[in-house]
Formats: sequence, C-alpha cells, structure tokens
Amino acid sequence: MAVQIVMPRLGDFMTEGIVARWAKGEGDAVSQGELIAEIESEKLNYELEATSDGILHHAVDEGATVGVDDVIGYLLAEGEEPPQAQQPAAPTAASPSPAVAPQRRPARRGAGDVVPSTPGARRLAASLGVDISQVTPTGPRGRVVDADVRAYHEAQQPKAPPGMPEPSKIEPLSGMRRAIAQNMRSSLSETAQLSYFLEVDVTDAQSMRREAARESDATITMASVLIKACAESLKRVPTLNSILVGDNVMYFDEVNMGVAVALEDGLIVPVLKDVQDMSIPEIAGGVRELSEKARSGQLSSSEIGGGTFTISVLGVVDGFTPILNPPQNAILGVGRSVQKPVARRGEVVIREMMTLSLTGDHQVIDGAIAASFFRRLQQLVERPAALFD
Repeated sequence: MAVQIVMPRLGDFMTEGIVARWAKGEGDAVSQGELIAEIESEKLNYELEATSDGILHHAVDEGATVGVDDVIGYLLAEGEEPPQAQQPAAPTAASPSPAVAPQRRPARRGAGDVVPSTPGARRLAASLGVDISQVTPTGPRGRVVDADVRAYHEAQQPKAPPGMPEPSKIEPLSGMRRAIAQNMRSSLSETAQLSYFLEVDVTDAQSMRREAARESDATITMASVLIKACAESLKRVPTLNSILVGDNVMYFDEVNMGVAVALEDGLIVPVLKDVQDMSIPEIAGGVRELSEKARSGQLSSSEIGGGTFTISVLGVVDGFTPILNPPQNAILGVGRSVQKPVARRGEVVIREMMTLSLTGDHQVIDGAIAASFFRRLQQLVERPAALFD
C-alpha cells in the first residue's frame, strides 16, 4: 500500500513549505531513514527522511510550494502504481445543475496561449516582466499594444498614499519577514494583550553572574539568569506557563523557554526544553547552542516548537512592549541594565537597574496573577543566591 510523504510542519506557525530538492530520483528504491528531500520554510531548512522502505514517486516538482500536511510524494511497493488524483465528480441526472443565464465575459487566456500583440508590446512585456496573456488589449483587431502593457504594469505597482513623497524603493514583504508580519497581526487580533512594567535591581545578580562565569570558564549572560528566575517563578505562578487552544487553557509542569534570536532578515524563537531542571551554566550553554544553530540555519523542527513561555532580550533600550507568541499566554521583555541613583534604606546610592516588561493574554492572566509573578521574579533577581545554588 502506498505510503504518503507529506509536507512536514516545521514550527507552530508554518502553513506551507517548498520542496527545494529531491535527494532521490523518481523510481529510486529508498530505505527507512534515508534522506529523500530538502524542505524550506520561512525560518529553516529541513532534511526529510523516508518513514519506510519503498519506491519513491514524486507527486510535485522541485521548487513547488505545498501546504502543510499535503502530499508531496509516495513510497510504493515494487510494481505498485501511485494513487490517482481525485477528479471532481460529474453532475448526475439526479442532481442537475441549476440553469444559469449566459453572461458575456471576456475570454480567459492561459500563460501558454498565443496572444495577439504587436512586436513592440511583446518586447516591452518581456523587459518589464509582464505576463502579456493577462493584459487587456485595446489595439486594432484585439491586439495588445505598447500602451496596454505599460498601463497594466503601472496598475500592478503599489502606490504611496496621497500626499506622500515618491518612495525611493519598494520591497514586498516576503519570506521570514512576511511570516513574522502575519504572526504578529494574528497575535494582536486574536488575543487580549496587556503589558506590565517593573524596574528591578540587578546589581547582585550581575556580580554573581560574573563570578559564576569565571568559575565555570564559560560565557553566562544576564539572560540566562533571568531564564532561570522565570522558570522558578513559573513554578509558583503556573498560570503563565500555559497556552490557549480555542476555549481551553492547557497548563504545563515543564517549562519550555522560547528565546528570541535576532537574524539579519528577522527573528526566530528556538525553544530550550525542560528549563526547570537546568542550572544557570546549563541554560547558558543551551541558549548559546540554539543561537548558533539559529544564525546558521541549522535548527531542527523540534527546536522551534513546543514553547510554553518566551523571553525576548533587547538590551539597547530601557523597555519595550513584547507581543505574545501564540498560543503562549505570556512573554517577558528584557531591557538594558544601567547604573543610576536610587533610594536604598534612606540613602541615595548607585545601583544597576533593569526594566522588565510582561505581556499576558488578559483572557487568562489578569493583573493580580501578573503581579504575583512579578513579585516572585523580583525576589529571585534581587536576592539571587538561590538561583546559583
């Protein structure tokens, strides 16, 4: 029986992918676990392996864009024919099509049809990248002329709003940037987002972080300390370690921490699994490994899915409002740490301060729950000895 090869879901928000390359040819015998295709999504590349032995049949060509879970090929038994694509059922006498009054419409031309046109129109269309079969003709005997091509091309170009200067460059949102835009719009439209801000004293945490880095001979950033503090705080306030699926809230004991990583053309959020069981040096090593993979495009699908909470560090600003990473119900934004004068035990002293911003879905997390999380987080960060035990 034919085994379907489908487009894998390489992340929570992936809707389609590209069959970049077939590693095995049509009709080749392949073994279970053998590389058969390379898949591209907006965020990563993936090597697709055979799930069983069989004879490979390509259902789509290289370069095809295919929806998640749609068939891209089959693994067949020796001599087996691939399944036939289903054809639309023909109307039967028992269910006749309703009579429709004929309407006069312009005939549709396919891209391969011969289009009556002038030589100049064809040259202009080629230079502008215009599909001449889509151009409405106005010339003699229904021919496409230069003016038709030029008018069609101008109509396809995006226009700046009235009163705006002419743009110096126009670039469509595409690839990762397009995926990010869609995800952010979806996040804001489908959740009730509310943000809270808190300034915390990280003087002692920074000192202990530097000491731990010297002792372990490893790079330990403040982000790793905050990840550990978040994991401990989520044990006390588990409502934030949840996702919303439809009308159901799903809570988790495991803390799978999404860590936003900036890339040249956008950002990606790899996930560090089971953070609740890790020490700060282990967290630092895990974050470093995921960041390196993210920047080299080597993340696996399991490393960008399954997050229960996210932290986003933007160290060049004092604070910002992070946007939820659905279906997660909470995200922590981390600003820069700066030395400033603060009142401490009735005296003005210089301390290193940092602004944290927590965004939660108010459908699940109200102000009291957010405040409880922030109180616990502040206690751990400002008295950090327990985090380094």
